[in-house]
Amino acid sequence: MTGVASHFVSGKGFVDFVRSYRYTAFRLEVRDNYAAPEEEEPVRRFLSGEAEDDSWMDDWCGMIMRRSLSGVRMERVRVVSEPWSDYTRFGLHLSRLNVAAGEDIRYLPRDQAKELELPDYDFWLIDARRMCILRHDGTGVLLGADVIDDPAVVVEHCYYREVARHYALPRAHYLSERGSCRDKQV
Repeated sequence: MTGVASHFVSGKGFVDFVRSYRYTAFRLEVRDNYAAPEEEEPVRRFLSGEAEDDSWMDDWCGMIMRRSLSGVRMERVRVVSEPWSDYTRFGLHLSRLNVAAGEDIRYLPRDQAKELELPDYDFWLIDARRMCILRHDGTGVLLGADVIDDPAVVVEHCYYREVARHYALPRAHYLSERGSCRDKQV
């Protein structure tokens, strides 16, 4: 995206940007690992088979549910490598909460995403009029995002959203074809 005007947001500014949607929010996720500090303990517990405490997701899922009940949509397509990374397995398991709250989460194998020429970076598309490209460090920690309002870039990413949504499988369908996220994929 060289030459496109943007401004960088992080922390609360990034959260406020994502939560600013009034009609639709869409995210394309392409990383096999995200090193979010709030997920370290839940990931560890999941991988060791310990009892779960999903209360750290209450705020996010509550927001999704309230907005879903009022007709506002949140959608996400996760591009995943197969076999799955441990983090992908965790994300597949955790997404049951998002889906129950009303979020539409779909999965697309990485080789198929490449054939479709989808971007190799994460982005949020807000109300089909604003977007941001997420920036991570080498370990997967979110640094922030470049917010872009350029209509041509937004329209291009609306196209990517439509392609990704069309080819990706809803969570339940994807898991029924690929197996349990509790088991390592072969």
